Amino acid sequence: MALRRVAGPATAALLAAVLGGITACSDVSAAREQAEPAPATASPTTVTSSPARPRTPGPGMQDPPPSPQPTREEPPRPAGNAATWLSIPSINVLGLRVVAYPGTPDDVPGDRIQDTGRAASPRGRLGGVGPGQVGNYLVTAHRTEAGRPFGRLPQLRHGAHVLVTSGGWVYDYEVTETLWVSFRLEASRAGQRAPVPGKPGVAATRPMITLSTCATPEDHAKGNFWKDALGNPEHRIDKVGVLIDVRRA
Repeated sequence: MALRRVAGPATAALLAAVLGGITACSDVSAAREQAEPAPATASPTTVTSSPARPRTPGPGMQDPPPSPQPTREEPPRPAGNAATWLSIPSINVLGLRVVAYPGTPDDVPGDRIQDTGRAASPRGRLGGVGPGQVGNYLVTAHRTEAGRPFGRLPQLRHGAHVLVTSGGWVYDYEVTETLWVSFRLEASRAGQRAPVPGKPGVAATRPMITLSTCATPEDHAKGNFWKDALGNPEHRIDKVGVLIDVRRA
């Protein structure tokens, strides 16, 4: 609002005094603000917890019982002559019955078992061991007759799984190599039934498996029609594997 001009020296002096007082008060307030520091901001408080003291049971108090430890199942025992079934999922062999007998691979008792469409497993000094046992677990079956249970065995690739169920356990073997055996050479037959397949004289340190069948189509394709007194061709095709897992059936 504009001030109207008022005449007279008394009025002018009064107005000058009022304006001077207002200016003085402003200067004092500014000086006070510069002199007084701003209030400090409170820093957060860090709370440190003291370590827990061990609890001493008092009268009538008991510590809780320790948690029960899981019991470890006993390792499987060798299956021996228990009822046994063989499965090779990759070549569609499912639940093939394996019959154990004392003897050698593809002898008269073994051939008779195979002729019924089952697989034969020779045991003893000139045979092999049982499933899961350290050594060479031998299994033979027909390829071109008696239902052809091992008809696709030569197609079995390394890394394939062979599952043997016996005595309430499943023995999981992995195929690792392929061997060719000549029935015309005793040294070759000895390698087939050796504790370490293909390595006569080497001591076995782990369970292994040998799946054996005839190489009749391959021999005939090469013009080799030799056969022994039981009709076995010269060559056998063996798939060898090692035990990698054992679990409950």
